[in-house]
Amino acid sequence: MDFYPAIDLRDGKCVRLYQGDYGQETVYGDDPVAQARAFESAGAPWIHVVDLDAARTGEPVNRAVIADIAAGVAVPVQTGGGIRSMAAAETLFEAGVARVVVGTAALEDPAFVRELAAIFPVTVGLDARGRDVAVRGWLEGSGADLLDLAKAFEDAGVAALVVTEISRDGTLEGPDLLGLSQVLAATSIPVIASGGVGTLAHLTALSQLQSAGRALAGAIVGRALYEGQFTAEDAVAACAGSLSRTDAAPAAAASSTTSEGDPC
Repeated sequence: MDFYPAIDLRDGKCVRLYQGDYGQETVYGDDPVAQARAFESAGAPWIHVVDLDAARTGEPVNRAVIADIAAGVAVPVQTGGGIRSMAAAETLFEAGVARVVVGTAALEDPAFVRELAAIFPVTVGLDARGRDVAVRGWLEGSGADLLDLAKAFEDAGVAALVVTEISRDGTLEGPDLLGLSQVLAATSIPVIASGGVGTLAHLTALSQLQSAGRALAGAIVGRALYEGQFTAEDAVAACAGSLSRTDAAPAAAASSTTSEGDPC
């Protein structure tokens, strides 16, 4: 299972939202490129970048920053947020990203995903509260069912599904293992988990999750890294299944307090 450290951008800064709430934002730094390089140095095989401004409004406020991140690291960059046209996707690929994540547009125009996936590497972002998939930066429910959508993209040629349980995002309380196992069983598309990781034990649980003979392809981690719950190096090891139980145990115990720490 690959480790995807997250860099969420708002006004050019590294931030995290609590359960997708733009009113509950924590700023962790003003140098996203340096942060991406730090993750790369720790051994992360990918960098996951989200343009929160674009996700909310469709305006590519942070496109130049994303280009700088892609140019600043050698590992591939996966990015999402407000990608609702072929032109928007093309601009990001020209800027050096390796893969784009399409969310709102995937629900509103599935044909667009198929068209895009025939040309570029595309991941579909399925962000849900329970099984109700949200759109427009998680601000609106769509009424669409998570599992139905996962099945709908089965033959669309997409590289992966990023599945986020919004109620757990930014909480550090643990991933939705049951929901993720249901998605794994519903589709043959690689699944990347997002939301709720707060300890190395959570990452180990994700790396060991099996459903219908399938395992997760990756896990996205944000707040836990920025608040020092564990290091990126240990996250890489946990995702690879090479972290010992004793290494993971202290982080699991620490997560019970979910105390606010100093950003790293």
